[in-house]
Amino acid sequence: MEVRKTSIKVPSNRYNELMKAMNKSNEHVLAMGACFNDRADSHLVCVQNDDGNYQTQAISIHHQPRKVTGACFFVFSGALKASSGFLAKTSIVEDGVMIQITAETMDSLRQALRDMKDFSITCGKADQEENQELVHIQWTEDDHNFNKGVISPIDGKSMESITSVKIFHGSEFKANGKVIRWTEVFFLRSEDQPSGLSDPADHSRLTENVARAFCVALCPHLKLLKEDGMAKLGLRVTLDSDQVGYLAGSNGQALPPQYLSDLDSGLIPVIHSGACQLSEGPVVMELVFYILEIVS
Repeated sequence: MEVRKTSIKVPSNRYNELMKAMNKSNEHVLAMGACFNDRADSHLVCVQNDDGNYQTQAISIHHQPRKVTGACFFVFSGALKASSGFLAKTSIVEDGVMIQITAETMDSLRQALRDMKDFSITCGKADQEENQELVHIQWTEDDHNFNKGVISPIDGKSMESITSVKIFHGSEFKANGKVIRWTEVFFLRSEDQPSGLSDPADHSRLTENVARAFCVALCPHLKLLKEDGMAKLGLRVTLDSDQVGYLAGSNGQALPPQYLSDLDSGLIPVIHSGACQLSEGPVVMELVFYILEIVS
């Protein structure tokens, strides 16, 4: 947010996620979370007072003028009546921004987002141009500023800018007082071309099958792996026309040989089956697992 101007910047590589959120939303309301804005010199925060009420504040850099203020979310409400005299209205709500617009403007906004076009909304009273402000929705270059500082448990490879999906209801198997749980999958790129993934969701069945086979293969070894400090495990699977295989590791090193026989028996049939079903390639993905204690 700046003086009389609010900009909502949407990275082009977030189009699919935005469409999913928009299609699930109420037709009169469109609400989205925002990333922390590291280009802003101040940021909205919501503070709970001693009496339990919430108050909006802006944190800023000491002795530096506030020019750009970041916000944590935005809400478009399409309930504004044309008879109100307002073209649109903006207000700060907790640590976000609410923009009240007419139903017609909401329809135009949704269509612009579907068409991946920029869209501007003039806010304020129609007869008071000097007090009007603008809200700009702008499509920007792809965002690769994520998974910073994340490294592979297999070999320490940096996962910065690599697309990943958190797994909340994935495979988990119990044995000897331990549970192995699949928590995340990274979609890596090969050196010469992007991974053959049009949408990570297209490969959910393949990743689930690979995760299940990995968990089942290691179930007899969970206690020993945990005792040896290998509680976080990585499995990198490569599916290509001329290369099919996997690499498993923990703490930056490949798993010791005593585990590989069971892994080969469980994983190789699943990986080869996946390679046969692959319509486009190559696919290189890395799954992350944790071995945890079962607390009764």
